[in-house]
Amino acid sequence: MRRLTVDEVNGLDRDTFVSKFGSLFEHSPWVAGGAWRERPFRDFAELYEAFVGAMYEAPGARQLDLIRAHPDLAGRVAVAGELTAESEREQAFAGLDRLTPEEYEDFHRLNTAYRDKFGFPFIVCVRDHGKETILASAAARLGHSRSEEIVTALGEIARIARLRLEDLVEQEEGT
Repeated sequence: MRRLTVDEVNGLDRDTFVSKFGSLFEHSPWVAGGAWRERPFRDFAELYEAFVGAMYEAPGARQLDLIRAHPDLAGRVAVAGELTAESEREQAFAGLDRLTPEEYEDFHRLNTAYRDKFGFPFIVCVRDHGKETILASAAARLGHSRSEEIVTALGEIARIARLRLEDLVEQEEGT
């Protein structure tokens, strides 16, 4: 699939923009709607900052809804084949679609403990990790406070969105 240029992105009407970029943030096209209002974008970096800005400027309850829109890693939704196309590719990239029964149980145990403690799923940019480092990160982050984990989850969501955006839009040299 050919990636768009930033100039092409600037020419998109709101509905097309949201349709094209609404999946950058899991089940939360409102982020793309917020970013669209910041047009025109000078470059990739400014485009990305518009998305992240829309996420961080949202009220806390909306940010929590965004966090909660993410699936558990290697969880029930993945097993049932109900992930978004983006999440399915990303989880497969990290090998989460090929877990042993023991690994699946480890993920289930950590997902449950994390969700029980924080009230939302464990979020990590799986394209930056493998199975072992994901599990280690989840175990370590169970020691955080809820407010620390909200900040961490939003940072991970921003990283996920950047990689997804890089798949869709050309970057200029040096960005």
